[in-house]
Amino acid sequence: MVFAPGDKPRNELEEVKLQNASKQIVQNAILQAVRQVSQESLRREGRSGDCRARGELGVRELTKKHEKK
Repeated sequence: MVFAPGDKPRNELEEVKLQNASKQIVQNAILQAVRQVSQESLRREGRSGDCRARGELGVRELTKKHEKK
């Protein structure tokens, strides 16, 4: 089978779609895990506030913990 420059066979297009979907799933899973760890950390500390502030605080705490290692 011969393809014009820039054309991709159907299988390659499907592979690209699957790769993009996989990347999105991984990104969503990472974000969800960070949020969950942040919320659990805040619950242990007994802090409260709006969701955005809690998320930002949790990310900072995770960063600090990572820097200590």
